[in-house]
Amino acid sequence: MLESLLVASHRLLILSRDFTVSSSTINFGRNAEPLTGEHMEEFREAFRLFDKDGDGTITTKELGTVMRSMGENPTETELLDMINEVDVDGNGTIDFSEFLTMMSRKVKESEAEMELREAFKVFDRDNNGFINAEELRYVMNSLGEKLTEEEVEEIIKDADSDGDGRINYEDFLNMMTGK
Repeated sequence: MLESLLVASHRLLILSRDFTVSSSTINFGRNAEPLTGEHMEEFREAFRLFDKDGDGTITTKELGTVMRSMGENPTETELLDMINEVDVDGNGTIDFSEFLTMMSRKVKESEAEMELREAFKVFDRDNNGFINAEELRYVMNSLGEKLTEEEVEEIIKDADSDGDGRINYEDFLNMMTGK
């Protein structure tokens, strides 16, 4: 039953993770707007601005400044993790190519989060922040998944972490991401 919900929910989500870089665009997925040369130049300019010594790389300190200028507030540990994830050459700094890889991951995470929020809103028909059995049954039926009352209750029970008979966003997120 839970698998039926996951399958139906995934119909609502388009989680394409195709990422390609060409000389003129960066494409984060089939349905995402690709970054144009203009956007790439903005990233390049931001990169240059915070590459204080002009050596073509940024350190964790410089990365923190870049991320904060983009509205993020990463911790030192998060900055180190980001560098380690994309530091292909293992030198402890990020060059522009590595920077683009890192930023594409952040964009993908944001897109996935937005898509999950939108899917939750589809199920939460009365916009009260919860999915109840009636809402779940309605959406599943409209997606072609005819569930019995028992199946709906089982899905709710499996996903409902606090036992109130409803699925909140955190429950939905955990269910959709397999956490």
